[in-house]
Amino acid sequence: MTTMQMKDVVKEYTLRNGLKTSTLFAVNHVSFSLESGKTVGLVGQSGSGKSTIAKMLLGLEKPTKGAILIDGKPIGHSREERQWFNKNVQMVFQDPYASLNPYHTVEHHIARPLKIHHPDLSKEEIHKRVVDLLDRVRLSPGEEFASRLPGELSGGQRQRVAIARALAPEPSILIADEPVSALDVSIRLGVLNLIAQLQRDENLGILYITHDMATARYFSDEIMVMRKGEIVEHGPADDIILHPQHEYTKTLIGAAPDPERRLKELKRIG
Repeated sequence: MTTMQMKDVVKEYTLRNGLKTSTLFAVNHVSFSLESGKTVGLVGQSGSGKSTIAKMLLGLEKPTKGAILIDGKPIGHSREERQWFNKNVQMVFQDPYASLNPYHTVEHHIARPLKIHHPDLSKEEIHKRVVDLLDRVRLSPGEEFASRLPGELSGGQRQRVAIARALAPEPSILIADEPVSALDVSIRLGVLNLIAQLQRDENLGILYITHDMATARYFSDEIMVMRKGEIVEHGPADDIILHPQHEYTKTLIGAAPDPERRLKELKRIG
């Protein structure tokens, strides 16, 4: 089992306005752990610090203070340590249109991490794994989708390719940053169901970053509510939704779509 931890992490940015400077605390004393087989939802509005946490977990940003550990060890900086880390921690980005190069085939995108992390595989073995990964994310027949360009796919299909690419190195931790917010409402549930199924099948630890409390409850074992760089509430998903303690959490829950509540309002108006 793999465990990733943030321990009392602070991320500061210095802002300059002429001769004056000020400090922005994008992340302020945040601690939590993410284990294989569990999904933790990180919920908050834009600008709350969610994406900064994702960047630090991926090693794209360094904490100002505090520590990020994987299996109790800090993230190393040598080539071997970084390759081991990149194999075990992967990312699904928000926008599948931006995360895939339009000039390369689907097979190219998925084969690249296979070549990096499994250099012993032959060309035929890589192709077989690409097709298998496409079938696993429900792009079948995988042989047909492998030869397509991203521009020939729908938004949902592109995000499934991005998920297949993230799974290629066989990670234990997956960071999903708003993975369905750029997709049509009609196909969001299918992608979320796919991620949930893969999480169970692969025993993945998933950090699900979102502004949507409704999908966080549906998808997560635990929910962390983030506001202005701080975690203001953290607990089991049902407890957070049914018994919120913080006023900001209550506001997010009130803003979440509720079909039954909407139906009652329409009947009252009618």
